[in-house]
Amino acid sequence: MADNKEKKQSDLMEKIVSLCKRRGFIFQSSEIYGGINGFWDYGPLGAELKRNLKEIWWRSMTRDRDDMAGLDATIIMHPKIWDASGHTTTFADPMVDCLLSKKRFRADQLTPLTGTAWFWTGAVDSDSGKVCNDPFSMFQLPGRDANAVRKGAIQFYKGRGLENPQLQGETTKGVTNSTQYNEENGSLLTEPRAFNLMLKTHVGPVESDDNVAYLRPETAQAIFAQFKTVCEVSRQSVPFGICQIGKAFRNEINPRNFTFRSREFEQMELEYFIRPDEVAATFGTVPEDDPGGEPQPNWGWKAWHAYWLRKRLEWYETIGLERDCLELYWQAPEELAHYARATVDILYKFPFGTQELEGIAARGCFDLSQHQKFSGKSMEYFDEAAKAKYIPHVIEPSAGVDRMLLAVICHAYHEETVTDDKGKEEVRVVMKFHPRVAPIKVGVFPLLKNKPELVAKAREVQALLRPHMNVFYDDAGAIGRRYRRQDEAGTPFGVTIDFDTLGEDASLKDTVTLRDRDTMKQTRVHISELLPMLLSKIQGPQ
Repeated sequence: MADNKEKKQSDLMEKIVSLCKRRGFIFQSSEIYGGINGFWDYGPLGAELKRNLKEIWWRSMTRDRDDMAGLDATIIMHPKIWDASGHTTTFADPMVDCLLSKKRFRADQLTPLTGTAWFWTGAVDSDSGKVCNDPFSMFQLPGRDANAVRKGAIQFYKGRGLENPQLQGETTKGVTNSTQYNEENGSLLTEPRAFNLMLKTHVGPVESDDNVAYLRPETAQAIFAQFKTVCEVSRQSVPFGICQIGKAFRNEINPRNFTFRSREFEQMELEYFIRPDEVAATFGTVPEDDPGGEPQPNWGWKAWHAYWLRKRLEWYETIGLERDCLELYWQAPEELAHYARATVDILYKFPFGTQELEGIAARGCFDLSQHQKFSGKSMEYFDEAAKAKYIPHVIEPSAGVDRMLLAVICHAYHEETVTDDKGKEEVRVVMKFHPRVAPIKVGVFPLLKNKPELVAKAREVQALLRPHMNVFYDDAGAIGRRYRRQDEAGTPFGVTIDFDTLGEDASLKDTVTLRDRDTMKQTRVHISELLPMLLSKIQGPQ
């Protein structure tokens, strides 16, 4: 049963990836040259979808709040920033190599295997007598026989220069929950070694140790480095936040799961600066649990952490990711970053498994303290209301734009069996995007493209709507096919201009057919009412 479920999930993911390419959501970067692993381009629909998600987040974080300021920092910053944050020394993943395929894996993501390990002390070339004394081991995977295992060992020694290896010193041993072997082929893996994830470059005309720089692996440090400057120019008072949407780069060992984990990605990050608990206590008793309601001066880090979890879950509902498709994972003490008091991850149930969308961390005052130490510049803040001087603590909601976009795409994908006018059943693929995030809001269709009066009226409707939303004009093919194309693109509404629009039926003059993507219901709407009706449907309840 588990195998069938995994196959269905794999098939579903393949369908989603195929649709993304077919409809212009996501393309492999540099595809004409064979592509480059871990990098993706967003096509016409993907670019619009991504832009919509970022704009909705930015508006909710900045324009709709009084306690926020925005920032757009450079991708390359002074290398001492990464010394202060600890990235240059500790930002690494454990890497292993497969001795047969030469593929690389993260050691902490390996699947433990139980079965039989085979060992050899070396091999001798039967033709030349050349000897290779390198020991080697293979794991006997389920369904593999001994000959298949020996073939893997022979391949290994051929890679060591033997033309016709004869294996030496063969022994076997039962192993339990071992992570020493590649689950793809059973080959032995190398010992784990640290792999720094930052992408190194040089600033200036000459490459030297003096001008080493890094493409930023996260966006947070720019916010911390500019904390005092933003305070001065924005006239914000603690508690307040600094928001940023920006590119980050990580030299991933093994990018995987389409755009979920890639080497170039975007983050939507908020650093929310709060009073230390001892300062908050001067305003009254500091609550230990989620107090609910709006923020209060006596809130400590636990209350603020709970508040931002609540606000972020509410936000996901506004883009169509309901609470039942999300899970919460509270990191255990041994899993927390060294600076974190608590971290809760918001997870989404992807076809390839339940994975993180966003982390909300209580970071304490580590980052500002480190930058004060390494820069020699004070990061202390004087709180007029509390009459206290301190280094603020931080709550950090950080979401990945690319994995959020993938979650929205996966959540929107639906297959439905429908019956056409002739009674024939067909599978309808529809992307049920929330209207707020949909790349195209409305499709405009003249019933026939060879009738100039219909085309002219359709263009008038397009011109009416275009200043307010992304509109797609389509006059190619039968109207049913046009509907299906827009269903696959996720367009929530279709507007058809027909002969009744022109006054063939006088009572319907200047009305159009408005089609709903999800229900396929069609209603007549007067052109004068069309724009306010669509805007209301797109924005939904406020």
